[in-house]
Amino acid sequence: MNVVYLHPLPVRIWHWINATCMILLILSALQIRYVGLIDVTSFKTAVLLHNWTGFVMIGNYFIWLLFYLNSDKIKAYHPEPPKKFFEGAFRQMQFYAYGIFVGDPNPFRVTPYNKFNPLQIVLYQIVVLLLLPIQFVTGILLWDVKHFSAQVDFFGGVRVVDSVHVLIFIFFVFFIQMHIYLATLGHTPLAHIKAMFTGYEEFEDHDAAKSSADTSFKGDTTRV
Repeated sequence: MNVVYLHPLPVRIWHWINATCMILLILSALQIRYVGLIDVTSFKTAVLLHNWTGFVMIGNYFIWLLFYLNSDKIKAYHPEPPKKFFEGAFRQMQFYAYGIFVGDPNPFRVTPYNKFNPLQIVLYQIVVLLLLPIQFVTGILLWDVKHFSAQVDFFGGVRVVDSVHVLIFIFFVFFIQMHIYLATLGHTPLAHIKAMFTGYEEFEDHDAAKSSADTSFKGDTTRV
């Protein structure tokens, strides 16, 4: 068994703050949307929780963004050249659709500068660079519709802004479920989850050997 230091402390802190905020936002949104069907807390409390959690998540997002913009770890989000990317994406789709069920090894090899497979890179770029900013903007507009009435009207009115906000909310409900499922696909069901607490990702010997060969960050790889 080999170990690679994959997740720096700032990334781990950001991840768990973000995860907590997202769960609270989903739960409070359900309480707000389905008044009378879900009565865990009052409508007013749910609105306050939703609003303040949203602001915490926005602040956390910009902390993450500044960290990566000022770190060479941003290379993890860089897509590969088109040919290599599409070949890797196709192999990864084959693995998720068939290989994982028959015991084939994951075709993607993790390194400190290459944490995400091609499918993850595309998904995370859509989520982080598109959907989250749109959700933040629509959330702020709905937070104070009167104050931002001109901006709300510019985007088509309250109904349009609210519909976009709700549709992205629905996406994130499914995204979290998929994210949790994929997090259990390590060499043990808790391997990836444990790594987000410790920073160290464990790999089977044949995987780690290939991973360490792909990175110049060999000082981060230790054998146990």
